[in-house]
This record gives sequence, C-alpha cells and structure tokens, in this order.
Amino acid sequence: MQTTNLHEAKARLSRLIDAAAADEEIIIARAGKPIARLVALATVSRPRELGTLAGKLGPIPDDFDAALPDDVLDAFEGA
Repeated sequence: MQTTNLHEAKARLSRLIDAAAADEEIIIARAGKPIARLVALATVSRPRELGTLAGKLGPIPDDFDAALPDDVLDAFEGA
C-alpha cells in the first residue's frame, strides 16, 4: 500500500491507476490525512444459467453440421 498526496496524485494519475490495476492499494491524502483509496474494480462473475434460450430459437435443421459449400469455404479462407 502506498500513500500519496492529492497534488502528486493529480500529476501521476495514470501511473497510480496502473498500480491499482495491478492489485496495489493507493491511499490519497490531503494535508497528511487519508481522504480516498484507489483500488482496482472487482470483476463480478455469476454462474451461467443453462437453458435460458430454451424454446426461443427455431428448430435446428437436420443438415446443421453438414459440410459447407465450396464457395462459402473459399470465402472463409480468403480465396
């Protein structure tokens, strides 16, 4: 954890943000008294819900996994 004064924080904000993104905690002080804490945002992850699109998509055709026509394959390969 590093502490920096407000004036210095303004001048070095980009570097302080990089440090916070690297999981370092930065305390910003005014007149020697802590006034703010700079930390990286926590990523919010939630478990996936299976079946959320059930019944919302049309039927899957029988030839869904059939080979693509040559012209479509050529387009993917840049030919």
